[in-house]
Amino acid sequence: MTGATGFLGRPLVAALDAQGFRVRILTRRDPVDPLWRDLAIEAVPGDLDDRAALSRLCDGADVLVHAAGIVKARRPADFEAVNAGGARRVAEAARDVDHVVLVSSLSAREPQLSPYAASKRAGESAMAEVLAERLTIARPCAIYGPGDRELLPVFRAAAALPVLPILSETARIAMIEVSDAARAVADLARTRPGGVVALCDDHPQGYLWRELMAAAARAVGKPARFIPAPPAIVRWLGLTNDFTRLFGAAPMLTSAKARELLHENWAVSAAERINAPSGAAIPLEDGFAATAAWYRSATWMKQ
Repeated sequence: MTGATGFLGRPLVAALDAQGFRVRILTRRDPVDPLWRDLAIEAVPGDLDDRAALSRLCDGADVLVHAAGIVKARRPADFEAVNAGGARRVAEAARDVDHVVLVSSLSAREPQLSPYAASKRAGESAMAEVLAERLTIARPCAIYGPGDRELLPVFRAAAALPVLPILSETARIAMIEVSDAARAVADLARTRPGGVVALCDDHPQGYLWRELMAAAARAVGKPARFIPAPPAIVRWLGLTNDFTRLFGAAPMLTSAKARELLHENWAVSAAERINAPSGAAIPLEDGFAATAAWYRSATWMKQ
């Protein structure tokens, strides 16, 4: 497995172990994590640029899960180098592996929106070119849960602001809690369905921004009051942040990210879920409550 120390990777290691896999991970640092305390994990030192390490990772493996990638970068080329170039090197190292699961992103469905989305689609294409029918592509929708930094600003805003911005009254965003996403990917590794599978909770039609912000407010114990956020402001903030990359920053809200956030349809169709694992999904309300509690316990958010 690659990407074991990431937000999704950490619970995914535990989920693969629970499925009966003996887990070997590619890692640049010692694999120490509370979730892995009782797990027998084999570590291969290295990264996605290290072809020898990738070869050792894949040696004798029945299944490879490629979950490594980046979600923010200083330059668009960095997305391509890691999310596409890294995926190709992993696929080439896995030529003798019976089954490979690529953890991609639902954003790969809309590669025109951003360099990140384009790089995820390019990573899918690169692995499919090498592995053909031995590849299963998992496209999780927006993943949240304890340890998530991307949704943290939403919870901080819900706790601190008297009114919450609504980016759109009509856009729909599918969601999945991180432990559910991990179990789903582990299920795909075991069942080997092939093709492209979208992962989401039991609301594939997605949530309105108003529903998401209201759930975040309830999770932090605050009343939910809303104000429309003109798309032009979101785009302006993203464009402004683009300039900070000139000074070495890698902001999350760029002009490209703004296009992703303002996209109208991040729902998941029935066709995209045909081979998705079944099972009880954590309701958004419960997942947001647990996430807010974790943020506070970790002092990422004030009490």
